[in-house]
Amino acid sequence: MRSRPTRLALAAVAALAVAGLGAPALTSPAAAGPGKASTAKPGKANKPAKPTEVRFATFNASLNRGTAGRLIADLSAPGNAQASGAAETIQRADADVILVNEFDYEPDGEAAELFRDNYLAVGQNGAAPVDYPYYYVAESNTGIPTGFDLNNNGTVGGGDDAFGFGLFPGQYGMVVYSKYPIAADEVRTFQHFLWKDMPGALLPDDPAIPGKADWYSPEELEVFRLSSKSHWDVPIKLPGRKPVHFLVSHPTPPTFDGDEDRNGRRNHDEIRFWADYVTGGSAASYIYDDEGGTGGLGRGQDFVIAGDQNADPFDGDSYDDAILQLLDHPRIQDPAPTAPGGVEAAVRDGQENIAHVGPDAQDTADFADAFPAKPTDPRNPGNLRVDYVLPSERLAIRDTGIFWPTSADPLFARLIGVYQFPVTDHRLVWLDLGISRTHGR
Repeated sequence: MRSRPTRLALAAVAALAVAGLGAPALTSPAAAGPGKASTAKPGKANKPAKPTEVRFATFNASLNRGTAGRLIADLSAPGNAQASGAAETIQRADADVILVNEFDYEPDGEAAELFRDNYLAVGQNGAAPVDYPYYYVAESNTGIPTGFDLNNNGTVGGGDDAFGFGLFPGQYGMVVYSKYPIAADEVRTFQHFLWKDMPGALLPDDPAIPGKADWYSPEELEVFRLSSKSHWDVPIKLPGRKPVHFLVSHPTPPTFDGDEDRNGRRNHDEIRFWADYVTGGSAASYIYDDEGGTGGLGRGQDFVIAGDQNADPFDGDSYDDAILQLLDHPRIQDPAPTAPGGVEAAVRDGQENIAHVGPDAQDTADFADAFPAKPTDPRNPGNLRVDYVLPSERLAIRDTGIFWPTSADPLFARLIGVYQFPVTDHRLVWLDLGISRTHGR
């Protein structure tokens, strides 16, 4: 268990710089790719032709929409303000490889290409365009009907009764963009892995009836998938070395349930999946992918785990310190990025944030802060650290940060703001890694 730090004062960081069964990976020859000069990268010089470091990032961009097809309509031409803000945020970080969470899935990569071509490849508000010749996108469990009453409310249908919460198939999906080639034939997806097949799974219990782990019926457990969206192992082919496995996911929030804590338990086990996967060996022997392959990652393989994990190491409502399964794992480094904007936001928002014990400078999301109106009402989470970019133990960390400038920054009003936010309630997290040649190619 980690020790609980005292809250950081605003002045303490004032000097910090701001800085489904998947479709195959799809490529486009139109972009310049690695080595393109950029002046917009916080804390990182322009990459040489043969770069010595690579920037990985994750960003929950809230590019989800309320109806199927709406994201396609919004991205079909330049000019959507929220998409422009999301693209500008990505451009200013200029990551070489980035996971975008909450990006509605559309078959054939249509939405991914529209966002890339109409927004990322077009400079937004003075930011330099960013070129991503490669991307990976695949189905999400969100919104796919199960035919069962998973929330036990007496009716079948709606987002709560889908494999992952969503109002239509693919809502809240994800996409990986890369300046480097993706080893498409080696991608592994785990969309269909069943929760019951995880040894010691934290299956929820219905407190109203006798027995244990009985919230879901045996028939429901025969189809219930672990991933609320999906888990992907996307190998990135970097020059002069073996691939780095980009392990990406977006576990369900540990809320929106009852005393059975079905979402909190699922969030825990979605996070545990990657912990077992990178441990490998017997710990990962139960894992199977959507193509029938089994086991986890080999000990000689490098990786970066990324995504909105919906779990904070100190605060919030996660089950049994879920994220510590990764942060305290011997094969995983925690870069512990910070930004001054998180401290300012916690002070400005107050309320639930006052009781938090985790460092405000490490927050990555600006969630609801108000105290409940009645003691029996659910509590709001306040601002939390939920978005992570976590490298394997042998990779050299060069720099890291959170794109969360303070209100004094000219970018604040357009890209950050306060509720209701102009782009998203999450902040982009980035990590620079040395990519010198390693053994095991």
